[in-house]
Amino acid sequence: MSEREIAEQTLAELLKAGFDKATSRISKQEMHELQSENGELKLLRTGFQTSLSIAGIVDNRRATLGINKTDQSTVAESVRRLKSMADASEPDPAHDIAAEQPAERFKRGIDQPDYDAMYDRLVELTAYVGEEHPTVNLRSSSVVFSKGRSVLRNSNGVDFETESGSYSVGLQFTAKEGPDTSSMNFTGYSTLDLDTPIHQTNDVDTLLRQSAEQVRTQHIPAKFTGNLVISPHCVTTFTGFLTGRIGDAMISGTSIYEGKLGEVVASEELSVHAMPLSDELTTGYSVTSDGHRALDSTVIENGELKTYLLSLYGANKMGLPRAVNSGGCYVIDPGEQSFDEIIAGISEGIYINRFPGGRPSDRGDFSGVAKNSYYIRDGKIQFPIQETTVSGNLADLLKSVDGISSERLNSGSSILPWISVSGVTAS
Repeated sequence: MSEREIAEQTLAELLKAGFDKATSRISKQEMHELQSENGELKLLRTGFQTSLSIAGIVDNRRATLGINKTDQSTVAESVRRLKSMADASEPDPAHDIAAEQPAERFKRGIDQPDYDAMYDRLVELTAYVGEEHPTVNLRSSSVVFSKGRSVLRNSNGVDFETESGSYSVGLQFTAKEGPDTSSMNFTGYSTLDLDTPIHQTNDVDTLLRQSAEQVRTQHIPAKFTGNLVISPHCVTTFTGFLTGRIGDAMISGTSIYEGKLGEVVASEELSVHAMPLSDELTTGYSVTSDGHRALDSTVIENGELKTYLLSLYGANKMGLPRAVNSGGCYVIDPGEQSFDEIIAGISEGIYINRFPGGRPSDRGDFSGVAKNSYYIRDGKIQFPIQETTVSGNLADLLKSVDGISSERLNSGSSILPWISVSGVTAS
């Protein structure tokens, strides 16, 4: 059966089982991966996967289930199991499904991989790194073409089909010189074509050069409180505190942004948009996770919180409007200063490229280690630092933005600048 026939038959089974409202979504994915390890091509593989997700509501009781087989007997058994799960769950009047919308078909990206281009780009990257960055070891590098198709049907008449295809590039690397080794770093991006060499995309060449520099690091001279210049590679680690707490996380009642809609929650220099429909982004989406047609939105405008990111359930639970998208695909407006001008204006600080900082407190307090990072003093980047602890409060940092670069990086899933914040303690 076709994806549409499976989705429609499954929906009929759900309603026949006694659900008041039901949703059926079938997705088919194919993946073509070419991978290199330590500079040698090691793997070419193709994979296919089918998944079926079902959800049902009966008497305000909801259950969801995912399966990877779509034969009639498996679907029938899964529907029976789903009904038992729903009957045993707690009722909640906030449960609902997307209302009827005009049926639509969405298509993004490309249909087929170019194996020659995938091969040429990886071979080219290996040769380039060997010539220009001989101390860098490409532990792994890969080019993956992924294509997906899904059909979503629900008992309110929602009927969406989506299809997309794109490449993703991923790298992991370190540098070694004598007994000294740099901290591991990684990066990646998505693209619709492979026309540009990998090392010329998404600041890859700069990261490779930095890895070679970071073989030998130094301690910062002393503990200080100063600036943190955040690279686009980890900006969302810091802005994610806000975007992660203005969604369904607010239901717990612990979000400091509850009741802040229309208020200033960040520096007036900061404007953040969620743009799943942007033609500039490769990995956007057309349908939200709860079955609505997605739209672009502004999350923060000149520091003011313009929207929450509540799902249909979260909106019903909170008595607030549903967000027009599911977040992600973030685009931050550029500033008026160049990266070099931002650095030149800093008395003392840290330029951070990677921050596995763990989970901040509900109020935003954080402490973690700056990796692949640099010490800034008197307006200049001085030297790569040994892993240094940085701490502060994320809510306060968003209000202390004092520089946003005019340059931005487009990773295919976001478009982000370099951002400078003040009031961070380094030790």
